Amino acid sequence: MKIGLIRHGKTDWNALGKIQGQTDTPLNAEGIAQAKALAERLSRDSLKWDAVVSSDLKRAYETARIIAAKLDIPLWPADSRIRERYFGEVEGTTEEERLARWGADWRQSSSGQERDDEVRSRAMAFIEEMAGLHPGANLLVVSHGSLLAQLLKAMCAQLEDKPIGNMSFSVLEREEGGWKPLLHNCTEHLQPSL
Repeated sequence: MKIGLIRHGKTDWNALGKIQGQTDTPLNAEGIAQAKALAERLSRDSLKWDAVVSSDLKRAYETARIIAAKLDIPLWPADSRIRERYFGEVEGTTEEERLARWGADWRQSSSGQERDDEVRSRAMAFIEEMAGLHPGANLLVVSHGSLLAQLLKAMCAQLEDKPIGNMSFSVLEREEGGWKPLLHNCTEHLQPSL
């Protein structure tokens, strides 16, 4: 089994540096273009995908819909287990606002944020269920930056811990005893053609 992990395309809140969390923001025009760019890349790739599933938030679902349509593969029902981390009071704030209100350690503040272990647990429950139900499938999963960062840590501890870019693409292959990274946080499809 191979899992292709995709972060949704850009939104207006991404452009403003606002934490979205579970606030249901849509893709903007750039995000739609980014989703189309990845869909085009995947349509030319030798690796073929069997289906795509996404978080139930608009920005991820719309990204998945664009990809499924281009690849002519099934778009499975959205799954709330792969929605973004709940950021509590932090949702809707810019970095400047976060620093002013909670300081540099805002991620550790008591602002109602979902803990890392909670995010990893629900994301891994989704992955293990998919692997159990569809062991031979190649499945694209469209989700969110913070959730994907936690999921990648849980699946492949040896991966470099770096921010997950909008419309980034990672591929992991299930092996005996775990997951092997084949591609990590790749955004080459967003580069202008030379």
